[in-house]
Amino acid sequence: MMVKLTLNPDTKICCYQDYTTQKASIFRASIKYQYLNALPINPSLKKFRVSCSIKQRETENAEEKRRILKGIKVNDELEQKGLLEAEIGEKKVGFDWNWPPWKNLPQRYKLIGTTSLAFIICNMDKVNLSIAIIPMSHEFGWNSSVAGLVQSSFFWGYALSQLPGGWLAKVFGGRKVLEVGVLAWSLATVLVPILAGFMPGLILSRILVGIGEGVSPSAATDLIARTIPIEERSRAVSFVFGGLSVGSVLGLLLAPPLIQSYGWESVFNIFGFLGITWFVGFQFVKEDQHPFNGELLSWPKFDSWSNSWNSSLEELGDSFTDVPWKAFFKSKAVWAMIYVHFCGSWGHYTCLSWLPTYFSDKLNLNLTEAAWVSVLPPLASVLVTTAASQFADNLISKGVETTVVRKICQTIAFLSPATCMILSSLDLGLSPWEVVIILTSGLALSSFALSGLYCTHQDISPEYASILLGITNTIGAVPGIVGVALTGYLLDSTHSWGMSLFAPSIFFYLTGTMVWLALASSKPQTFSKSD
Repeated sequence: MMVKLTLNPDTKICCYQDYTTQKASIFRASIKYQYLNALPINPSLKKFRVSCSIKQRETENAEEKRRILKGIKVNDELEQKGLLEAEIGEKKVGFDWNWPPWKNLPQRYKLIGTTSLAFIICNMDKVNLSIAIIPMSHEFGWNSSVAGLVQSSFFWGYALSQLPGGWLAKVFGGRKVLEVGVLAWSLATVLVPILAGFMPGLILSRILVGIGEGVSPSAATDLIARTIPIEERSRAVSFVFGGLSVGSVLGLLLAPPLIQSYGWESVFNIFGFLGITWFVGFQFVKEDQHPFNGELLSWPKFDSWSNSWNSSLEELGDSFTDVPWKAFFKSKAVWAMIYVHFCGSWGHYTCLSWLPTYFSDKLNLNLTEAAWVSVLPPLASVLVTTAASQFADNLISKGVETTVVRKICQTIAFLSPATCMILSSLDLGLSPWEVVIILTSGLALSSFALSGLYCTHQDISPEYASILLGITNTIGAVPGIVGVALTGYLLDSTHSWGMSLFAPSIFFYLTGTMVWLALASSKPQTFSKSD
């Protein structure tokens, strides 16, 4: 029989465990706890362990235990309630096959992975209309202005939900907000084919999709800020938000064959069902109770599920008034993020909505071919995102100031597409496919923003990161409303893609770069209501 003695000097509790081998793969264990005040305790000593042999068989038993315990796993755990309670019982032992592969991953990585999957589905439900709008326009007789209005309706809900989404993520926690958002936009996506023949109903359904997707960035930002250390943050943000590019690729690839085989209604039904499936599966993913610094979360978090309805409303109102709104708008860094987010969104949303139509018109491609070409920018963005995040994190780990790193990445993200759009707009005698390559390169490099702007909210204030993103993303959603519809109007008026699609984006990319270099900062800031 062997005895293992463990002494915890912080609690002054002694634990000794004895066990007797009975079979090659089964042993019986008992664990006992008691206070041990007789020994002097050194405060700097965290824990020591003493093992002794009762039958003077140290060497033989040690070798035997190593042989028995190799490849087996004890499947029981101790609970801690106040003082440690003794749990005596027989341990179940089984072979650890390490399946599924993500079984032993830290809990925060599992949470980040499933959040990225939600963002993949998010953009699949966003870009499906940019493909389906072509056969829908033919079926319902819509011109470019009406098509632009239908596509922009998504951003009405998206803009309205940004600030509430950031506040709700701060109060309820990002996980709960993300769950509700995914379920809401998925159900609304399924409603699109039902309401398509009724314009107000169609617009309302797309607004609901926008509301559901609008709360997701703030929810994800809350999760990342609370669980990921700064030296991993660029990669975490890029991995989660990079799911948007993957979703664009999958949506643009899957939508044309689905439409051709089963009709345009199929993309809304199938993509909506994917979101509902994600919602069910996410219930089995646990949230890590300990953040990266090993301490329990101390940020205010509203527990709506354990309070009465009246007290819940009261706490909800208090949490809103506790947010230092005035302090946010006194910060130059916050204003820089607001304008830069607006500028980046103008180029992103207008291209996301109109590139399939642009390629179809410019290259005389059919629906499937135009969709395949439209896949190239988001596909290239996936590769650039990975390289950009590694680039940013490596610079930070080598001691480069975080503000400098964010400015470098965001400058690349803006000047690259601006340059490529200028080249595409000029009459340089370029072939259509050369224009495709140039635009793909520029739009792919804009993904450097994930290691620039999109990390800055968490850099300056992890506690209020979700609310700050809600503020900037509210303004950033305006181009989705105005820019997408305005592009369709200008296209009808000028019949020029350069004037309608590229010229406004170039202007905002260049001015956004100047504002970012002048005012942006990633230094942590303390926001308080007294400011």
